[in-house]
Amino acid sequence: MDQKAFQDFYPDELSYCYGCGRLNEQGLQLKSYWDGEETVAIFNPEPYHTAIPGYVYGGLIASLIDCHATGTAAAATYRQEGREMDTKPALRFVTASLQVDYLRPTPLGVPLEIRGKVKEIKGRKVMVNATVSAHGKVCAEAKVVTVQMPEYMMPKKLV
Repeated sequence: MDQKAFQDFYPDELSYCYGCGRLNEQGLQLKSYWDGEETVAIFNPEPYHTAIPGYVYGGLIASLIDCHATGTAAAATYRQEGREMDTKPALRFVTASLQVDYLRPTPLGVPLEIRGKVKEIKGRKVMVNATVSAHGKVCAEAKVVTVQMPEYMMPKKLV
């Protein structure tokens, strides 16, 4: 993709998340983008992301949804406020609730498409629905409640 991912705009101090932190060399480094009114990320699971031979570990799926949803929440809030994603104060979100329904086994060895759709923005809370698909079939769906990161968690120079 030619555009920058949401996570590429995160300040360095907030870029160490295992799932989406660009500065976490051992992490997943998920990258999320706008696709119209939805968001999308593609992730290629490695053989060590296995649950049983041939299938992805469910915890990985939950992690991908978690990071994609918090990135979606940040991007949607910046968009709603008419701000660029690199403006201050930095907007970062954390997960308050994550409900994942696993609909079918998720195969290893194929790209996974994670999609998000904002259902509601209400103050510091953003609700996101998400799916994970393989071969065009939805393998998991989720409802995620995210909240803007509390100020006490933010590095002083970002508030």
